[in-house]
Amino acid sequence: MSIAVLGAGAFGTALAISLAQNGPVILWARDPGDMAHLRENRARLPGCRFPDGLSVTGDLPDAAAADILLIAVPMQKLRAFLSDHAKHFADKTLVACCKGIELESGLGPVAVMSEVLPTATPAILTGPSFATDIARGLPTALTLACAEDKKGLRLQQSLTTPNLRIYRTTDTIGAELGGALKNVIAIACGAAMGAGLGESARAALMTRGYAEMQRLAARLHADPRTLSGLSGFGDLSLTCTSTQSRNYRLGLSIGKGEGFDPAVTVEGAATALAVDALARKLGLDLPITAAVAGLVENRLDVKSAMENLLSRPLKEE
Repeated sequence: MSIAVLGAGAFGTALAISLAQNGPVILWARDPGDMAHLRENRARLPGCRFPDGLSVTGDLPDAAAADILLIAVPMQKLRAFLSDHAKHFADKTLVACCKGIELESGLGPVAVMSEVLPTATPAILTGPSFATDIARGLPTALTLACAEDKKGLRLQQSLTTPNLRIYRTTDTIGAELGGALKNVIAIACGAAMGAGLGESARAALMTRGYAEMQRLAARLHADPRTLSGLSGFGDLSLTCTSTQSRNYRLGLSIGKGEGFDPAVTVEGAATALAVDALARKLGLDLPITAAVAGLVENRLDVKSAMENLLSRPLKEE
């Protein structure tokens, strides 16, 4: 089956590089620049050369003619992108490659795709991964979530490469939530480390943050086992411990009281606000998420946020 990756950010480019090991892949870029000539995305993934099977185009209709379309645009721009080009995506198999919760609707990527394009087959590719690792051919495992298991099986077979191992599930809600919420917790962990609160504090935030992920997932009828897999616990472990994570780096800058480049997409910031609003609507107690929402909106500083968390009533684990 033919494959196109729509979006030439770091992750989209890395996926295209890996998938081209199996056969021809098209990478669509809004502004291809010199990528086709240089055989490299110097702006997003410098040093990662394009294999022969990877072609670059700025022609969206041409790219969208592929059988499988991987949508690698930021979460908060997903709806507009799909709506603006809906005629090219109807009845297609669409695989979201973004992680987050839409600020306006409280929906995840699969739900947004289903709402905008009801005749398409939506799926999501998520899990612990850094673009540079995938592009360099380092071993990586991801979760492919598709509600239609037979189509999910075909996607699993099509998207597995020599260095990219794909596991599949039909629990799209659980996969969406794991990928989205771990970014929020990563900001909290980065803030704790940036403020010098120590490794023990980070471990506590990861553990109690994971409990919040499970709490919301259960309320939204996701399978709790999904959160213990790659798209939940696996991605949480990676994102909360590495400066390769933009969400973790944002947290570090907050903890240190430093500025952060506004041009860098940090999905967890908008997701924290969206999930905090959703939790209040559902009557759920997600204190770490609420603290991160306060941090990114500059309503709280790290000292106040931590004092709030530590002064909560004692309870059983």
